[in-house]
Amino acid sequence: MSDQYEKTIEPPGIRLGDLAAGRTRSEVISARPYWWRAAPPRATSTFPPQSTDVLIVGAGYTGLSAALVLARAGRQVTVVDAGVPGFGASTRNGGQVGSGNQKFRVKTLIAMQGERKAVELLHEGVAMLDGIEALVRDEQIDCSFRRCGRFRGAMRPEHYDAMARDMEDLARYAGVTFEMVERRNQHTEIATDMFHGGSLLPQDAALHPGRYHAGLMARAIAAGATVFGNSPVGAIARERDGHNVQIGNRTIRARDVLIATNGYTKNVSPYFDQRIVPVGSAQIATEIMPPEVFDRLMPGGRVYGCTNRVFFYFRPAPDERRLIWGGRVDHFKPETAMAAYAHLARDLLRAFPMLGDVRVTDAWSGLIGHSFDDFPHLGRAPDGVYYAMGYCGTGVSRSTHFGRKIALKMLGHADGRSAFDDLAFPSHPFHAFARPAVPLVESWYRARDFTGL
Repeated sequence: MSDQYEKTIEPPGIRLGDLAAGRTRSEVISARPYWWRAAPPRATSTFPPQSTDVLIVGAGYTGLSAALVLARAGRQVTVVDAGVPGFGASTRNGGQVGSGNQKFRVKTLIAMQGERKAVELLHEGVAMLDGIEALVRDEQIDCSFRRCGRFRGAMRPEHYDAMARDMEDLARYAGVTFEMVERRNQHTEIATDMFHGGSLLPQDAALHPGRYHAGLMARAIAAGATVFGNSPVGAIARERDGHNVQIGNRTIRARDVLIATNGYTKNVSPYFDQRIVPVGSAQIATEIMPPEVFDRLMPGGRVYGCTNRVFFYFRPAPDERRLIWGGRVDHFKPETAMAAYAHLARDLLRAFPMLGDVRVTDAWSGLIGHSFDDFPHLGRAPDGVYYAMGYCGTGVSRSTHFGRKIALKMLGHADGRSAFDDLAFPSHPFHAFARPAVPLVESWYRARDFTGL
């Protein structure tokens, strides 16, 4: 681990069995993302310039990857963030890197978009995964990127059969390599009987989200971009040859503006508020386990998921014998209370009941940006503001890819074309009720997952 990253003291933690049962003590668990131990968000100046070529709102993966492209093209680039850069989902996610083809079954996508369009979307999804590997390699970003593969467990026997058919379609239309693992053989992948077999995507990857963000920001700054934290954007007013952007009691003049806030999109513009629904996601991290315990849990050292509607996901921590387990946050509990994470511990112990005495040391949450059609979107709003957002929970590869694509569009470069260009960015007549409805919808889905309906 690089010397530039801060060391933190290991909190005493709480037993998984106690957390699952609701016997919680918040003072013994760190409420900061585990990833911040190696790469804590860095405070920056809060005084952006009076004018800039491009103002990027949001200093996450999207904004920073766009800033890198634009700055290297000679643009004066200013990135602002409402909090400390890296405070949001870019350092709060699980570090699982997929192809971006995880939201729809292939046949569903073809029914929605037609075969030709669906194939274009699928191939661009594969390009997202290859692109992030190339970026990490070419920029020499130290973030433990590894093509470890993804195992997705079937929660019911019928899920396995449906997944096998979908994997065959994904291979046929997008050339994706896969393997189906029957239940009788799944212990070669994972030490649990909870699943009914599963699929293996050997090209999927993992990285350290905090260190990836830190490396991406360092490269953007080295290219000439400036990054400012604690600079929440208010009104954006279009002018004849640019935009006036209100930040606190100051106004910045920008020729172009890019909104790259995803799940943290709030009060930037009614256009985006009506199209993005923030959804809470949460994770817990365990203490370091003895090798004789840890090494048999996940023999392949992959990233993992399941077929539930309200799914959970997990992985080994990079270079440590810890388990990182994630899922939806409990919306009916205060996010500051450890009780909001009890359901994660219960799901974990369903998979690995032998871990009841293992301690949880870290628990944190963040916001995912969902669109109403479950597609990510990029383009230009009616007021001339550019945007890239709506990653719907598969944001690591999508956000990096969309940041680059939207930057190339702003430069007028032909490589900025995307298969996602002509997808309408829908609102909803009841958009104002979408966020309050999230807990109820998720509870309904959980009930269906439990009953199999």
